[in-house]
Amino acid sequence: MKQSQSFSNQLLVAMPHMVDPNFHQTVTLLCQHDQEGALGIIINRPAGIKTEDIFQQMEISLPRDFSAHIPVYSGGPVQPDRGFVLHTPCTDWDSSLIISDHIALTTSRDILEAIAINEGPEKALIALGYSGWGENQLEQEISANAWLNTPSTQALLFDTPINQRWQSAAAQIGIDINLLTASAGHG
Repeated sequence: MKQSQSFSNQLLVAMPHMVDPNFHQTVTLLCQHDQEGALGIIINRPAGIKTEDIFQQMEISLPRDFSAHIPVYSGGPVQPDRGFVLHTPCTDWDSSLIISDHIALTTSRDILEAIAINEGPEKALIALGYSGWGENQLEQEISANAWLNTPSTQALLFDTPINQRWQSAAAQIGIDINLLTASAGHG
C-alpha cells in the first residue's frame, strides 16, 4: 500500500445498514493503517464505567481533589481488557503512537498516573479494547460500502457530544447519514 492510500488519522463512520453489533452506528478513529492491516478506537460507545473505576482496578491512587472527568469508551471488540488513552500530545509517554500533530494513542501506565494527579494531557479519552482489521480487510469493507471515511478533528474526538458524533462525522463531508441506504456510498 502506498502511503497516500493510508486511512490513518481518518474517521470510519459505520453506514446505517451495518448490523454488526460491535460497529452499529459507530465512529472509529483509525490510529494505524498500513499493508498489514488497521487499528482503530471507537469514539462514540460509552463503556458504562467511570475513570475512577479504572484507576482503582490498576491500583493508581487518586488525590482527594481528583476532578478529571475523562470518558471511558468501548474502543472495540479486540482485547476489551486492554486500555488505550487517545489524547492531545503534551509529553513523551512510555508507549505512544503519534497519529498526527494533534493526536496520539498511549498504552502505558505513566499517562494514567499523570492524569490521576492532574498532570496529563489537556484532552483525553480512555478506551477499553480496540478495533482491528487484517491485511486488505478494511479496504474490502470500504469498497463494500460498510464505512464512510472522513477527516479526523480534535473537536469531533473530544468536544462533540457522544450522541452526535455519528451524524457529525458524516456531516463533515456533507452527508446526512440518516438519509443513506445500503446502496449509497462508494461505487
